[in-house]
Amino acid sequence: MLKRDRLNGEKLISGCSISGIINEDGKRMNGESIIRSIAVMHDRSNGLGGGFAAYGIYPEYADYYAFHLMFDDLKAKEETEHYLNRNFVTKLSGEMPTRAVETIHNPPILYRYFVRVDKDRLSEMEIEEDDFVVRSVMKINTSIDGAFVMSSGKNMGAFKAVGYPEDVGRFYRLEEYEGHTWISHGRFPTNTPGWWAGAHPFTILDWAIVHNGEITSYGSNRRYLEMYGYQCTMMTDTEVAAYLFDLLLRKHGLPIEIACKALASPFWSEIDRLPGKEKELIKAVRQIYGSALLNGPFSILLGFNGGMVGLNDRIKLRPMVAARKGSLLYMSSEECGIREICPHPDIIWAPKAGEPVIGRLKEAEAETKVAV
Repeated sequence: MLKRDRLNGEKLISGCSISGIINEDGKRMNGESIIRSIAVMHDRSNGLGGGFAAYGIYPEYADYYAFHLMFDDLKAKEETEHYLNRNFVTKLSGEMPTRAVETIHNPPILYRYFVRVDKDRLSEMEIEEDDFVVRSVMKINTSIDGAFVMSSGKNMGAFKAVGYPEDVGRFYRLEEYEGHTWISHGRFPTNTPGWWAGAHPFTILDWAIVHNGEITSYGSNRRYLEMYGYQCTMMTDTEVAAYLFDLLLRKHGLPIEIACKALASPFWSEIDRLPGKEKELIKAVRQIYGSALLNGPFSILLGFNGGMVGLNDRIKLRPMVAARKGSLLYMSSEECGIREICPHPDIIWAPKAGEPVIGRLKEAEAETKVAV
C-alpha cells in the first residue's frame, strides 16, 4: 500500500531519504551527526529499511578487509566461516556491537571478520586480490543459504536493518564509531521487499551506494554486469549501481567524472551541442557504456575510501541538495537534512541534473597526483 501525505491525501512519489557527510581534511567524526541528519527526514521512509556506511572507522585494522555479515542461523554462519577459513586468514572476528531498540525486531546473527587474502589461494587461481574478494562475496551471497555480506571493504563498514534509519543507527551504536565519511539512507520500498539484506547501502569492496528513486534499466544493467561476473542477489534495483561503479572505476580505471557521464549520460541532442573534443569524448562514453546507463528517477550517494560522490539522473526527477562548510561537504535529499547539523553553511546549492558533486579526501587526492 502506498504511503499517503497526511495533509492532503496525495501520493508521496519521491520517498526515501539519503544524506552524506565527508570531512575532506580526513578528520574523523562520530555517527551522531549523520543519525540526526537522516532522522529529520523521518517521514520520507516507512520503517522498512535504514542503513549507513562509514569510512575510516577501523584504523587499527586498515590493512584487512572488514567483512560485515548477517546470518539467518548458525548453520549459515558455520558454512561461511568454513569458506572464509579456506580462502582467507582471519585476524579477528566477533559479534557486531548492538543494543536493544524497541522498534528493531528479530535481528539476524550479526558478525564481523577482519581478514586478509590467503596468498597461496591467489597463486593457485591466478587472480588479482580485489577480484578474489569480489568473487568471494558473490560466492557467499549465492551459494550459502541464509548468509549475506553487508560490506567487504578495508577500513569501512555498512550497517543496515529493517527499521527507521535513526533507530538503525542507535541499534548499531554508531555514536561509538568515528569516520571521515558517512552516508545514510531511509527506505520507502515501492516494488521490492523490506528485508534486512535488502536495506541500503549496497556495497562491494569499499564502494557503497544509497539511492532514492527507481532504476528502470535494472534488467539491462544486470545482464551487462553478469558478463563481468557480477551476480545480483538482493532483490532490488539499487544493487546494480554499486557494481557498476566498481566495474567502471576499479576494473576499467575511468575517472569519476567520466564514470558519472556513463551512468547519467546526457541526451544525444545535448551531446550534439557540446564543443569538439568534449563532444567526441562523451559520444564515445555513451556508445561504449550504453548498457551501463541508469534510466529512471534517481539520486544516489557513493561512498568510498577516497571520498564521496552525489549524482542525480539526467532529468533530476529526485531531489538533492549540497552544501559546504570549511572542509566539510554535505549532501542530502532535503535542505533540512543539512541545516539540522550545519545551520550556517558557507554555500548551499541544488546540483544540476546529471552533474556529479565530488568530495575528495586531501590525502587521497595527493596520492593520485603523485601516481600520475
